[in-house]
Amino acid sequence: MGGKQSRSFSNRELNEVSVSRGRKCAGKDEQPSLSSAAERIRRRTTVHFGYSTLSLAMRALDETPSELWELRELQKLNLSMNCLCSLPPALGALENLVILNLLGNNLSSLPAEISLLKKLRVLFACRNRLSEVPEELGSCTCLEVLSLANNQITGLPGSLAAMHNLTKLNLSHNRIAHIPTCVYSMKGLVFLHLACNRLETIADQIQDLVNLKILIVEGNSIHTLPKTLCFLESLELLNVDFNDLQNVPMEMYLLSRLRRLACHPLDKGLHIIHNPLLKPIQEVLQGGLSALYNYLKPT
Repeated sequence: MGGKQSRSFSNRELNEVSVSRGRKCAGKDEQPSLSSAAERIRRRTTVHFGYSTLSLAMRALDETPSELWELRELQKLNLSMNCLCSLPPALGALENLVILNLLGNNLSSLPAEISLLKKLRVLFACRNRLSEVPEELGSCTCLEVLSLANNQITGLPGSLAAMHNLTKLNLSHNRIAHIPTCVYSMKGLVFLHLACNRLETIADQIQDLVNLKILIVEGNSIHTLPKTLCFLESLELLNVDFNDLQNVPMEMYLLSRLRRLACHPLDKGLHIIHNPLLKPIQEVLQGGLSALYNYLKPT
């Protein structure tokens, strides 16, 4: 049950808009104005779960139709799986956007005008070629979900510290050597994904993320966990697989919601395989998480 599925443009329809926009004709009636071309796109929008929605996904687009930016009522826009290398400043005209999906393009940057999308709650910009994130994104303080996975990002601007409504942040598969300081100010985070980066440590400030339930840092080079991590009482899934851990904090038994050693990526609990753990921790873990906690608890 739910809203009506959105109908995407066909390649032929997109080409018709593009050709009609650029055709040089003597007769006025043979060349539609920008507004009439935009109206042709508007007719392809649908109401999906109460949102004005347009999907241009998987259309091999290397640029967006300029008429698109006239659709100021648009709330959900899907431009995923295309060949876009850039977005124009006109993106900022879509002031009612709530969800923007840019997954799977060739974007090397995001326009500064993204700051004008004050109602934006979900942004997918994963699987692109981003090496940095604009300071202006920090103005999108309504963001709740932000995915920047599978890019070439080394850090985040300090302005993102203002994202107090953010609950899910995915920075996996990037080039991050230190968890960006602004992340520790995102007090609403429930989900933080930092797998497959270049992390060696986790700062003590991790304890500030008091609502965190899922922390994934597998596939890094982390050699020690701070004891402050153990003060995250809401943590239900901690994935530190494939790191350089030789030991664990004595306070780890405080993470009572982990409950078990986990193997499947989606299982709640503690994921800690493929680490060079020293004795006796390595042997104790063979008895499960309860055995580890009993060993760590002070007598």
